[in-house]
Amino acid sequence: MAQEVAMAGVAFLGLGVMGFPMAGHLAAAGHEVTVFNRSPAKAEAWLAAHPGRSAPTPAAAAAGADLVFACVGNDDDLRAVCLGPEGAFAGMAPGAIFVDHTTVSARVTRELAGIAAGQGKGFVDAPVSGGQAGAEAGALSVMCGGSEADYLAAEPVIAAYARICRRLGESGAGQLAKMVNQICIAGVVQGLSEGLNFAERAGLDIEAVVEVISQGAAGSWQMANRHKTMAEDRFDFGFAVDWMRKDLGICLDAADETGASLPVTALVDQFYKDVQQMGGGRWDTSSLIRRLRAKG
Repeated sequence: MAQEVAMAGVAFLGLGVMGFPMAGHLAAAGHEVTVFNRSPAKAEAWLAAHPGRSAPTPAAAAAGADLVFACVGNDDDLRAVCLGPEGAFAGMAPGAIFVDHTTVSARVTRELAGIAAGQGKGFVDAPVSGGQAGAEAGALSVMCGGSEADYLAAEPVIAAYARICRRLGESGAGQLAKMVNQICIAGVVQGLSEGLNFAERAGLDIEAVVEVISQGAAGSWQMANRHKTMAEDRFDFGFAVDWMRKDLGICLDAADETGASLPVTALVDQFYKDVQQMGGGRWDTSSLIRRLRAKG
């Protein structure tokens, strides 16, 4: 299946810190990739590093593609690249499948999936976890929603940058699973921040402490990958606080709809608001510890 799709070509819309390497992995896997980015300079930079071509609009990029991938910013950005005379849906042929890697609401996912279905096109919501490092390494976790047929057509191509890819249900299920991911991360990062800040104030050797506790029940991806930079007060990489607040807002809205209780998530969201007010909107999410240090 992957070879058939590669011969027909794929499109990738959005070349940010995630989309740029993801599209690169598709090209490296042998797929014929057409890219679109709102800023043409990023498309030019991508073409300087990878084989493929660029297009001036999402519709032009999607023309002739069996699979159209997107990784943009939010609900409004996703609607903008999908809809209208220059949107991807206008360029896609019946039977083509749109795969959305953006973290957005389940509501907009179901809205766009319904529009696509009415046009005879497929739609898979496929948000990812693993951050910029995972995208660059081709080791993302991909959570998918949509019909089984659409998923089975997309999965062999997604495999170019996925460590694991699973269908979790119908349209919106992937986005709901990504919400679970962000809910879990929020609590873990706050706990790690509190633990490391406590260790600092207690005069402990953070590296020695982490070496011991990371081998036990306290161990986590965040501890393994972020404790050193947190100890060094460096937050200039990774997933930005502004984006995390966008995601947590989606989670909290969905909790209101489902009746779920998210007290820790709501609290950590406010802590991230504090970080934004400190000027840290573009710091990575582990910067929660700087808020604690600021308290003296």
